[in-house]
Amino acid sequence: MVPAVNGDWVIRGRDGRLGVYAPRGEAVHCRAERHPGGAWLPPRRAGGEQRLLPGIAVGQGADGYAHLVAWRPTPNGEAGLVHSTHFRPHLAPLDWLPIGHPDRKGERTGMPAVAVDAEGRAYLFVRSGNQGVRTTNQKERGGWNGWHDLPGTGVHEELVAVTAQSGRVEVYATHADGVLRWYQQEPGARPVAADPLAVPVAPGSLSALPTSKEHTTLFFADDGGTLYAWRPDGDPVALITAAGPGPVALLRCALDGHDCTLLAQRSSSGRVAFAAYPTEREAAGLWWTESGPELPAGSRVALAEDAQGRVVAVTATPEGELRVARQKDEPGLALAAWRLI
Repeated sequence: MVPAVNGDWVIRGRDGRLGVYAPRGEAVHCRAERHPGGAWLPPRRAGGEQRLLPGIAVGQGADGYAHLVAWRPTPNGEAGLVHSTHFRPHLAPLDWLPIGHPDRKGERTGMPAVAVDAEGRAYLFVRSGNQGVRTTNQKERGGWNGWHDLPGTGVHEELVAVTAQSGRVEVYATHADGVLRWYQQEPGARPVAADPLAVPVAPGSLSALPTSKEHTTLFFADDGGTLYAWRPDGDPVALITAAGPGPVALLRCALDGHDCTLLAQRSSSGRVAFAAYPTEREAAGLWWTESGPELPAGSRVALAEDAQGRVVAVTATPEGELRVARQKDEPGLALAAWRLI
């Protein structure tokens, strides 16, 4: 299986180049376009020679900088969290620097999630040893603030953090009774708990996307495989049967001049399935269209928009093979042939 990546693992930097982050063994490797839309540079190891445990979290700020968070092994079989900042896709990320452990010390407790506020401060969320959620954030002048608890217990490992269009950070989690949500009421404030959503939800199926100035839309699947969209001021809306397991990749983009939400997922056939609908107009309906070669189980899909505003889809196999398909200059979502990079 591909080690998990929490967040958008394909991003566009300030210089327009696309960059890709992929865990490999005890490290994270990054690749970037040589120039926007051009060939890809060879992979390089991120953050120096520090050994890492499987899985990374990625968050990107409005400044274009990427923030990477991972667990590293520490003595006596324990673990600690580390952070690296990546300023430009073609430059090497900074060395991994320690953040600590949400319970002061102990084993790995869960997959971290990271989001970056409008001021460029990274916010880190992770499940604690007692199945709560703990968080810390960067100080304005370097370093990290102390850990504190968010209300809620019995959370599953997978958290989803997102920065709303307002620049405020939100985080979502699942537990036995549904979905938990925390959000910032003011910039720089600690996130507070919102009313929980009591709904059957499959753990590990959450993904979120800012869809307007007022709203972030959460996507999740139930145990029967139905995919839903939900905004906090309404009820969940059933969209379609999920193409496959796990979270859908999301992108807000313009298709034929319309503001659309694009979904992508590895389907049960092994190919990549795409679906799109007018943003926040779930009643318009959507359907899956498959593309590309059959991919092995455990492959991941990501979406991004390049410097020319074209949709770019990227897949990663468990063996580390990366394939890219880029939108053609044609109506709708016509993709050029997938190519290995």
